[in-house]
Amino acid sequence: MAVVQANNLLEDQSQVESGPLTTLSSSGPYGTFVGVYDGHGGPETSRFVNDHLFHHLKRFAAEQDSMSVDVIRKAYEATEEGFLGVVAKQWAVKPHIAAVGSCCLIGVVCDGKLYVANVGDSRAVLGKVIKATGEVNALQLSAEHNVSIESVRQEMHSLHPDDSHIVVLKHNVWRVKGIIQVSRSIGDVYLKKSEFNKEPLYTKYRLREPMKRPILSWEPSITVHDLQPDDQFLIYASDGLWEQLSNQEAVEIVQNHPRNGIARRLVKAALQEAAKKREMRYSDLNKIERGVRRHFHDDITVVVLFLDTNLLSRASSLKTPSVSIRGGGITLPKKL
Repeated sequence: MAVVQANNLLEDQSQVESGPLTTLSSSGPYGTFVGVYDGHGGPETSRFVNDHLFHHLKRFAAEQDSMSVDVIRKAYEATEEGFLGVVAKQWAVKPHIAAVGSCCLIGVVCDGKLYVANVGDSRAVLGKVIKATGEVNALQLSAEHNVSIESVRQEMHSLHPDDSHIVVLKHNVWRVKGIIQVSRSIGDVYLKKSEFNKEPLYTKYRLREPMKRPILSWEPSITVHDLQPDDQFLIYASDGLWEQLSNQEAVEIVQNHPRNGIARRLVKAALQEAAKKREMRYSDLNKIERGVRRHFHDDITVVVLFLDTNLLSRASSLKTPSVSIRGGGITLPKKL
C-alpha cells in the first residue's frame, strides 16, 4: 500500500483486511478485503466509509453465512444511509458536509472468487500472465462512473430525459450539472436529497431548478471473477494513478519488479509521468507543497494484492490470524 498527498487535507482513505469476513469469527467465509476511498470536497465521507463499510459487509455476510453480490450491495447501501444520517445531524451547523463525497472501490477475495464493486472513478486492474511468453496482460475489472466517458453521459441522459443540462461541458471538462465529474458516489447528498440543496449550502452547489429525483447514485457496479491460475496480482488505485499510467503500463511495472515496495514504485512512476507532462524534474515536483501540488497531480492511493491460487483455494479452511492495514498504519494480532 502506498499513498501520496497532493491536497491540503488528504482526501484518500484505504484499508486491507485479511481474515474472517463475517462478525462470526468462528464460522463463515475467510478472505481478503481491499478498499480504496477517494474523497472529494473534504475527507469526511472517505473517512466515514473507511470506518463503516467493512463492518457492514461483515454483518450482512454473517446474516447470509456467505459472501455475495447482495451482501456487498447492502453494505454500500448501509454506508450511504449512515453518512446521510451524519449529514442530517450536522447540516444546521456544517452545511458543507452535504457537498462532501467519496468514490468507493472494494475488492473481496473469497472462496476462489474475486468480487469487485465500485462507485466513482477509482479502478481495479488484474494482471494475468501469459505462460508461453511470461508477459502480463491487464484486465480491468471495475466499471467507472465518470461523465468524461461517453457511455456514462448516455446513461445520465437516459436517467434524466427531461433535463438537457444533466451533463455540461465546462472549461473543457464534462461535469454532472456543471459541478461534479462522477455520476455515482457515497455522500454528495446535495445531489441526492432536495432538502440539502438549499441555503445555507454554498451557492456554487445549489441547483437553479428543483430536484425531481436523485441526480447521483450510490448503487455500485459489481463484477464477480472466478480466479484462475494465471491471475497473478491485483492493482487497486484511486484515479490519481490512472490519470498518469495506463492499465498495461501499471501491470508491467508490477510484473517486472520485486514485490517489496511495489506500490511505492507505482506511485513514483505516476509522479514521474506527472512531472514529465509539466516538463519539470521529478525531484522538483517533490519539493512542491501540498495544496499547490494539486495543480500537478491528485492524491494517489495504490494497493497491490498478489494472488496465490493454490492458497486461495484453501483459504476458507486456513484460519490464519487477522491482519488490518489502514492508510499508513498497520494492526497485527498480538500473537502470530
